[in-house]
Amino acid sequence: MGKDSYEEAIAALQKLLSEKGELGPVAAAKIGEITAELQTADGSATLSSESVEKLKNGFIHFKREKYEKQPGLYSELARGQSPTYMVFACSDSRVCPSHVLNLHPGEAFMVRNIANMVPAYDKTKYSGVGAAIEYAVLHLKVNLDKISCFGEEIVVIGHSACGGIKGLMSFPFEGPSSTDFIEDWVKICLPAKAKVLADHGDKPFGDQCAQCEKEAVNVSLGNLLSYPFVREGLVNKTLALKGGYYDFVKGSFELWGLEFGLSPALSV
Repeated sequence: MGKDSYEEAIAALQKLLSEKGELGPVAAAKIGEITAELQTADGSATLSSESVEKLKNGFIHFKREKYEKQPGLYSELARGQSPTYMVFACSDSRVCPSHVLNLHPGEAFMVRNIANMVPAYDKTKYSGVGAAIEYAVLHLKVNLDKISCFGEEIVVIGHSACGGIKGLMSFPFEGPSSTDFIEDWVKICLPAKAKVLADHGDKPFGDQCAQCEKEAVNVSLGNLLSYPFVREGLVNKTLALKGGYYDFVKGSFELWGLEFGLSPALSV
């Protein structure tokens, strides 16, 4: 369809709409269809792609099968959120925590990044993660007062075949970096790499990566202790930490806790 034909079709639909207002939804839908079909030389409008249709149909399915069938839930969420969990998970497209753990809207405040890492407390570096932890603990009040079947936790979830952990185990970290961001980011869990090499240095590389996927979770749990408000919650037993590991190859999920033996900070 050329530009002139497109403009003529739109004009005809607008005329029909002015004469018969009840046809408004039909005319609007047709205008959208014509626009999607139009392909101009300057690329201002292109053919609708399958990926766009996937997103559109996905939302339609969500709205019909979930949003409209649970009006009470979404009415409550419109007033605010009070999540049960804070979850750190990998950005990997295969390991969506909501899908794997059947978490519903409003249940989990999530942070997803490369290799589900939690950096140590630092007001200038990786402050985006720090802001999320502060918001969850101090403002959303993620704590054990709202304990459920899983318990009210901050959960760090690792997973099998993690590309970020493979990078951590394979990057030499000597000389200039070969990446703009990734090497600096995965350095967060260098202690995990050191432990794996010390304990499993004689194992094949794939086995070392699998060990590091879990050990990096423990490093992140340890880093959470460097946040004062997290420590306070642990000392007061209003907050707990858990590590998790999802193996999508075997279809298994592990969950564990670590005992830290914390005591309140001393005032000087």
